[in-house]
Amino acid sequence: MLSKIAELALKRSRLLLVLATGAVLAMGALGAGAFGKLLGGGFDDPGAQSSRAAVHIDEKFGGETNLLFLIGSKDTQDGDGQGPGSPVFDERGRSLTAGLKDDPTVSNVVSYWDTQNPRLLSENGGEALIALHVKGDQTERDERAEQLIDRYTGERDGVEVRAGGEIAVGLDVGAQVSGDLVVAEAIAVPVTLLLLVLAFGSLVAAALPLVIGLIAIVGTFALLFVLGSVTEVSVFAINLTTALGLGLGIDYALLLVSRFREQLTAGQEVPEALRTTVRTAGRTILFSAATVAAALAALLVFPPYFLRSFAYAGIGVVVIAVVAALFVVPPLLAVLGHRVNKGRLPWAKAVRRSEAPFWGRLAALVMRRPALTALPVLALLLLVASPLLGVTFGTPDERVLPEDAAGRQVATAVQNDFPTDEAGAVQIVSTSAVDAEPLAAYATGLSQLDGVVRVDASTGTYTDGKGGQPGPAHAGLARPDAQRLVVVTDTTPKSGAAQDLVADIRAVDRPAGTEMLVGGTDAVLVDSRQSIGDRLPWAIGLVVVTTFVLLFLFTGSVVQPLRALLLNAISLSAAIGAMVWIFQDGHLSSLLGFTPQPMDTSMTVLLFCVAFGLSMDYEVFVTSRMKELHDAGADRTTTVTQGLARTGRIVSMAAGLLAVSFFAFGTSQISFLQMFGIGSGLAIVIDAVAVRGVLVPAAMRLLGRGAWYAPAALRGLHRKVGLAEEPAAAEPERTPAGV
Repeated sequence: MLSKIAELALKRSRLLLVLATGAVLAMGALGAGAFGKLLGGGFDDPGAQSSRAAVHIDEKFGGETNLLFLIGSKDTQDGDGQGPGSPVFDERGRSLTAGLKDDPTVSNVVSYWDTQNPRLLSENGGEALIALHVKGDQTERDERAEQLIDRYTGERDGVEVRAGGEIAVGLDVGAQVSGDLVVAEAIAVPVTLLLLVLAFGSLVAAALPLVIGLIAIVGTFALLFVLGSVTEVSVFAINLTTALGLGLGIDYALLLVSRFREQLTAGQEVPEALRTTVRTAGRTILFSAATVAAALAALLVFPPYFLRSFAYAGIGVVVIAVVAALFVVPPLLAVLGHRVNKGRLPWAKAVRRSEAPFWGRLAALVMRRPALTALPVLALLLLVASPLLGVTFGTPDERVLPEDAAGRQVATAVQNDFPTDEAGAVQIVSTSAVDAEPLAAYATGLSQLDGVVRVDASTGTYTDGKGGQPGPAHAGLARPDAQRLVVVTDTTPKSGAAQDLVADIRAVDRPAGTEMLVGGTDAVLVDSRQSIGDRLPWAIGLVVVTTFVLLFLFTGSVVQPLRALLLNAISLSAAIGAMVWIFQDGHLSSLLGFTPQPMDTSMTVLLFCVAFGLSMDYEVFVTSRMKELHDAGADRTTTVTQGLARTGRIVSMAAGLLAVSFFAFGTSQISFLQMFGIGSGLAIVIDAVAVRGVLVPAAMRLLGRGAWYAPAALRGLHRKVGLAEEPAAAEPERTPAGV
């Protein structure tokens, strides 16, 4: 197949380039609408009990509170100046309440000015709340909430209105991510361009990675537009698309152009150099892409569409980048020929050499003293990984935002300044009718749990096992075919105690013959952790099995896949352990400007899959040349030293360029985006330097002849499958220079 691609590139190069240009223009037109199809959120399991509870509350009771308006002023926050009770303040509050109640897009408007409920008034008497539910699916809710926030928030006559709650926080995160993406790209793109010129030593050659990156990004935007039209896709997939598209474009172009220039330098004519390049580097790219796609495909086993969206984007980027690498770059090289070195810079001669002596000398040193060189590196990586022993996991909340974000400020005010956090209450809804007596008994049992302040039900309010008479407000908690209970707690939201209380609530005997669904913020966290935790072994198993199979097909060895998996696990543990030390334990928080909190479960899984795939990307790069030399009959030492010498520069350059794209996300104001970017960049650097430079040569030295072992039956299978590289003409024997 690869030989046919090479011949097609040589005979129909201009036709392929014209078709590629038309495809890019069409994908660009389609992909321009991708942003309008993508959604925020997506962290919850739609089949979990908490998600089902939210659906039932929406259908039967008009929905849970998802938007808050906090009315106050800078003066009244300290208990001075105008507040509730003053004409100006009350006029603003009543006007806002009336406007919301007249709005058909909202329901369940609960205002301090209607109820005089003291729980909706701050303890210093200077601020008051209006809680409501915005109707519709997620896209409709976001659009409607944005209009409400634009219409009603702001300062007027000394009275300030700010928006908070689930939707407001989500909108703040989305807006911040959009701005952060612009900043990250403004940093990454110029730095990448400079590094590309330094890496290739030629302006023309340096432009080729941008061609693949552009095609991969534009094509994936078009794919996201299509997918977003038929299913839920997270807006955060855009971040992975841009970083991975540019990164893989660099990786694949660097591999192709370097091999092409190497063959030209060796004296081959352009057609033969292109055939060799496509046959060798093209095969490496195919297997490399397969390992990356396999790692990202594991995200499809998780129910939250936040994670599945990254699988869509990641697999799309990989596939489109491979197509561009095999069907666009070879025609370009065929047309350019020796002109690929046009715009040569002063250091170009050193860059164009096929071997990097430093990496060869490093490999030789490691193979002479494997224990002396590898053990300190291994010990350091294990030390960096040690914070994993104390890792805890959570879900994103308002703390991922900067402190000056309105959504975070409102959430902080509600938690600290109001008697109870009604928005953080545990919500319980029945799936059928419940008689008054068993409902009262159930609510009484709930009120006796440690951490429960009170339980509101249609039969009254219950505290410490004692119930009161129902009032007018309690009637809204009953429907002919459902009952709703609101459990107010004194636990810190998303704390271990809050999660334990959710388990205790679910363990209380429910009324016979009905199902009681437990939801709310803390229940969502419990269900999200369980949903991901239950499927994590399947995801890891899928990654391990597919990677093992692909590397076996690539190398014909069963030892190489095991060695790669083990070293990859060590480097990933170090990268994720460093993120725990930074983002959970709070080191560098003042420098990076984030609030320490438990590791985001979804982003940690995403980091694992992305970093694993990219590590295997470089594994294939290095192993490909080692395999080439091994099959040509080179001895064990030459196989490793020459293999690393011929790929060390490519891997280090590719890793450095890709790491820049990810490290740029460290400038984000959203903490989980910072964690993902810095963690991915660090994983890439660790893998390219510590693993490929030191641990791989040491492992190959210790494995000896067994490094390429496979049982006879599997060797026969490998030959039968026919995935071995097509034989090339033997390289001319090198005569050592005289001393």
